Amino acid sequence: MTRLLYMTFISFMLTGCGKNEVQEVQHWLNKTKLETRPSILKLVGPKDFIPYTYDKKNELDPFNPAKLQTALAKMNPGSAHGIKPDLDRRREALESFPLDSLKMVGTLTHAANHYALLEADSKGVYQVKVGNYIGQNFGLITKVSDDSVEIREIFLDSGGDWAERTQKLELQEVKK
Repeated sequence: MTRLLYMTFISFMLTGCGKNEVQEVQHWLNKTKLETRPSILKLVGPKDFIPYTYDKKNELDPFNPAKLQTALAKMNPGSAHGIKPDLDRRREALESFPLDSLKMVGTLTHAANHYALLEADSKGVYQVKVGNYIGQNFGLITKVSDDSVEIREIFLDSGGDWAERTQKLELQEVKK
């Protein structure tokens, strides 16, 4: 029983201490609120908008595609020599293969027409003649002889211009 009285006494003492501290903190908080004045900066109003009148309607449009092409041609004189591939024509089967994967394996002659036989990565043998396109760089066959095929390629050089080069596929000897 003494123990119960002892515990009750301690709990009343602690309750009394706690109330006093809360009152002190509450008093300090109220005092600080009264002394502290918040400082609010005044907002700056929006800038006045001054409309701009575009009075160049009668002059040349700077975004006209024809004007842009003319300016690009002046900046890039190398592209004015007229070399460019025909992008509107239908692509041929051998244009999907790189030129170094094609091998000349033979020739055929039929009624004054000379044909070359080209093998494409062991995927089949194709018959080509002068005027056919081969390779991935718009290669046009310009000459077919018994031992070679001459090709004129049109490619993009490092400056972004179309350039031309001649390539040659020679007849491959069959090893037995």
